[in-house]
Amino acid sequence: MIRVATVEDAEEILKIYDYYVRNTAITFEYVTPTIEEFRERIKNTLKAYPYLVYEREGKIVGYSYAGRLHPRKAYDWSVETTIYVDKDERRSGIGKELYDALEKILAKMNVTNVCACIAYPDVEDEHLTKNSVEYHGHLGYKMIGIFNKCAYKFDTWYNMVWMEKIIAEHKAKPDALINFNAVDISGILG
Repeated sequence: MIRVATVEDAEEILKIYDYYVRNTAITFEYVTPTIEEFRERIKNTLKAYPYLVYEREGKIVGYSYAGRLHPRKAYDWSVETTIYVDKDERRSGIGKELYDALEKILAKMNVTNVCACIAYPDVEDEHLTKNSVEYHGHLGYKMIGIFNKCAYKFDTWYNMVWMEKIIAEHKAKPDALINFNAVDISGILG
């Protein structure tokens, strides 16, 4: 089941994220955020954007959210997306379902462009593969740009790439961005 996250979900979501912080270069954070910090992240996202969890048998096994691509007004129709799936649930289809639901909600909010900031190795290693870029490509994202060796983790320099997917028409006069909390999401989640 996919549903909107709450701050009460922070502990379960943080358990998923902690694995990636400690064991991978998928995230460039060095230290896992505190539970209080993570609750604030969820709360702040939900003020205007969707934050979704995938729950199976009462346990959260994945999550996805969106946020502003940039604070300047002209960027209103573009967002950055994030997704993490429990390490034992990868390649199960959870990620695709989460992104599908997220994109449907974002389209109702009048978002046109969804962007993903992805860690990318020159050479795959035990901390980072090219899987995330391949996964996003499979979902229709296109490579937009690369920042070469811009991040250092686990004694290795890694690249960061931007990928983008267009989810709605770019109108000559776009409709205003609608806050997530004002959007009817019935029929999308479940």
